[in-house]
Amino acid sequence: MARTITPLAPTRKAAPARRDRLTRRLLPVVAIAGVALLLGLIVGAGHVPGEQKLAQKFAVAWSAGDYGAMYDLLSDDARRHVSALQFARAYRRGATTATATGVSAGHAPDPDDGVVRLPVRVRTRVWGTVAGIVALPFSGDGDAARIDWEPNLVFPGLDKGELLRRHTALGERGDILARNGDQLVTGPGRAVAFPAVSGVVGEVGQAGPILRRKLRPLGYPPDARVGTSGLELALNEQLAGTPGGILRAGRHILARSTPRAGESVRTTIDPDAQKAAVAALGDRLGGAAALKPDGQILALSGIAASDLQPPGSTFKMITLTAVLEAGAAKPSTAFPVQTETHLSGVRLENANGESCGGTLVESFAESCNSVFAPLGAKVGARKLVATAEKFGFNQPVGIPGFAESTLPAAGKVGDDLAVGSTAIGQGDVQASALQMATIAATVANRGLRPTPRLELDSRAHYTRATTPRVARTVAKMMVQVVREGTGTAAAIPGVVVAGKTGTAELGNTVDQEGNKNQSAPDTDAWFAAFAPVRKPRIAVGVLLVQAGAGADVGAPAAHDLLAATLGKS
Repeated sequence: MARTITPLAPTRKAAPARRDRLTRRLLPVVAIAGVALLLGLIVGAGHVPGEQKLAQKFAVAWSAGDYGAMYDLLSDDARRHVSALQFARAYRRGATTATATGVSAGHAPDPDDGVVRLPVRVRTRVWGTVAGIVALPFSGDGDAARIDWEPNLVFPGLDKGELLRRHTALGERGDILARNGDQLVTGPGRAVAFPAVSGVVGEVGQAGPILRRKLRPLGYPPDARVGTSGLELALNEQLAGTPGGILRAGRHILARSTPRAGESVRTTIDPDAQKAAVAALGDRLGGAAALKPDGQILALSGIAASDLQPPGSTFKMITLTAVLEAGAAKPSTAFPVQTETHLSGVRLENANGESCGGTLVESFAESCNSVFAPLGAKVGARKLVATAEKFGFNQPVGIPGFAESTLPAAGKVGDDLAVGSTAIGQGDVQASALQMATIAATVANRGLRPTPRLELDSRAHYTRATTPRVARTVAKMMVQVVREGTGTAAAIPGVVVAGKTGTAELGNTVDQEGNKNQSAPDTDAWFAAFAPVRKPRIAVGVLLVQAGAGADVGAPAAHDLLAATLGKS
């Protein structure tokens, strides 16, 4: 009999096995899809529009003041309308109008309809920080995007067609006071209280166009009454205070501020010393400076701090220092007594063809060129220039309007004749009367060079120029200049004065054939000194332009200034 076989139904245990197999088949598909989705999200998040990248480059360049790099990001059409020079001028003009001292452009956001709204913060002198948006328009997209520049993009908050303008209001200027508290100048008209100090006070009002462009402080209008010379310029930052006013973008106001009055400044100037400095010059062109050994300026008259002239033999204070430091000679070293010397095949004479020499002390006292020019060549340009720079040459004075005394770099001085000429204060050496007074003060301080200062409450600052031992030797030799050398006219009874004469020739002493010129060249008269030697209280520098010899003219003027000041300082 046939049997009917009925297929068995699947058991419950077989179902999970099929699901496991199905899961194993689906897992790779799901994993791949998930990775693809994650990669898509990462790639999408990392994509930066070309406009945004370009705007960020513009921001970085603007913050660095690199107008050239900014200009490189402009569209061809924009470049056709504005040159690189015009572009840079537009940004500089905007910065000047706003009295900007710095720019900080922030992070560039995503573009919106082809425009990136770049946040910009501008630090200004008058209005603090002015913040706003600079809307950078673009042409093209992606890597081809470029900025369609317009003039309103020079400052945040400017709309198309608007110009940045300012109206400046000035605060009242502070007064200039003497060291004893007396007013030197005061009032809106800046009237001079002491007529004798007018040479040091300087001018407040409008100067000539060139001078005004050089000296007008940031934020002041062209006709502003700001310092242009003398103490008015040197102390202008304190005296003038801070301007105020309104900064406008077209008709709407971007910022406003209230002017702050300037401060009165109590200076180191001594009215009596100042009168003595003015009297020492009389009606002659020149300069006279007097300062304490700690750098406090007691008096400045004429062109004492503002103009430069070749210092002549007063520079031998530096040459002597270099010689002693290098061991090129000792005070007792003997030199030939002669009227001239030869360097690089050229004859170099002593002043007036005089015969001098002997020991180094005697040669210095008589200001003997035939000794010191070869000594300068012997120590070399490198040593000579380095010593001069330690004494303050090629160094900013640190006071606005005060001239920096200079000489060429060692590699540019020239041959032995040029080095020798430099060693006697000729050639391309240029100095102020204040500089030579500072050198005298440095010797007085046993080799510590004081920084000249005008504010009474400022601190003394010194720089080591030479060793105490060398400075003492130089001081002793300067005493001999006044006792029995070229500087006897500076001697003061009862006071030991250390000094050095200088007669700077303003023309060549020989013609092309090496013969002496028949007509004597014009000469500047110099004298630098300090006193008393044991406990120095005053150092002076005197320059009289085209006035003759230092011994005949410079030393008597320095004598008068020293004598009048010693009782006060």
